[in-house]
Amino acid sequence: MFREQDVTAAHSSDTPAFVAVDWGTSSFRAWLMASDGVQLAETRGSEGMLHCATAGFGPVLHDHLEKLGAAADLPVLICGMAGARQGWVEAPYLHTPTRLDALHAGAIRVDTDGDVRILPGLAQARADRPDVMRGEETQLLGVTEPEFSGLVCIPGTHSKWIRIEAGAVIEFATYMTGELFAVLSQHSILMHAVMPDGEDAADGVAFHAGLATAQAAPTALSSTLFRLRAAQLLGFEQRADGAARLSGLLIGTEIADARARFGADYPLRLIGAGRLGHLYRDALIASGFTVNECDAEQASRGGLVKAARQIWGARFS
Repeated sequence: MFREQDVTAAHSSDTPAFVAVDWGTSSFRAWLMASDGVQLAETRGSEGMLHCATAGFGPVLHDHLEKLGAAADLPVLICGMAGARQGWVEAPYLHTPTRLDALHAGAIRVDTDGDVRILPGLAQARADRPDVMRGEETQLLGVTEPEFSGLVCIPGTHSKWIRIEAGAVIEFATYMTGELFAVLSQHSILMHAVMPDGEDAADGVAFHAGLATAQAAPTALSSTLFRLRAAQLLGFEQRADGAARLSGLLIGTEIADARARFGADYPLRLIGAGRLGHLYRDALIASGFTVNECDAEQASRGGLVKAARQIWGARFS
C-alpha cells in the first residue's frame, strides 16, 4: 500500500516544460517544472527503488504524473537509483574525468510511453581507488558553474567528496560514515553507549570533543571507538553524550582523511540538509574549511533543469 502522497503547488503563469524526478533507494520526489526553472508543483512518496523492485517503476511514475497534472506528452528526466543495475533501466556510468555539463549526453531513454530519460551516474574506474555515485552527479551539476574548480562535500549514509576542475569531476571518494553510525550504534557493543534511536546525536560539547579526538588521531578510530564505551563504564562520560561523541568521531575521521587526500585550500561547497548538514558545516569550519552551503533538494532540482535544457532545448527557448 502506498503512503499518502504530499502534493503542493506554486503560483506561476508559465507553461510546464518537463517533469524532474529524483528517484532514490527508498524515496521518490518529482517536480513539475516551467521553462524558466520555476517549480509549478511537486509530489513525493516512499516508493523508491526497493519498493519498485516488486511494484514496478512504470506504475509508480504514472501515478505521480497524474498527481502533478502533467500532460501525457510532457517529457520526464530522472536521476538517481532508477538508473542503477537493479533499477528501472541501467544508465551506464560515465567515467571520470568527465564534465558535469555533459551529463545529458549519457542519458538513456526508457522503453515506455512518452519521452522518459534517466541520467547516468559517475564511476571512478581506477583499480587503486574504485568508486561510483548515482544521483550526486546531478546535485553537482546543480550547484556548480561551467568554470568551477574546488571541492564539494555531500553528507549522507554514504558521504561523497568530489574534486572538480574547470567544471569537470576529476576524482571523488565515498565514506560510509552514516551507515557506520547506524551499524555501530545498533549492532555493536556501542549500542550500550548511545541512547535509543540516537536521540542524543546533536551538536554540542560532546560532538566537538569527538571531532577533536578524531582530528588529533585520525588513524586510531578503532581504538577511540572502544574508549567511548570504556569511558562510560569508568564514569568519565555519560551515555546521554554517547551518540553525539560517536558522530563527532566518525565525521571527524572522514573529514581528516578527505583533507589529507584533497587538501583544504580549495573553495568548498557543502550540499546538505537538516541536522546532518548543520553538523557537517560546523565540523568543516572547525577543521579549517571555508564553507559555501547549498540545499540538497534544490541542488538535485537545479541539476535536472540544466540537463533538461540541454536535452529538450526547444522547450526552454
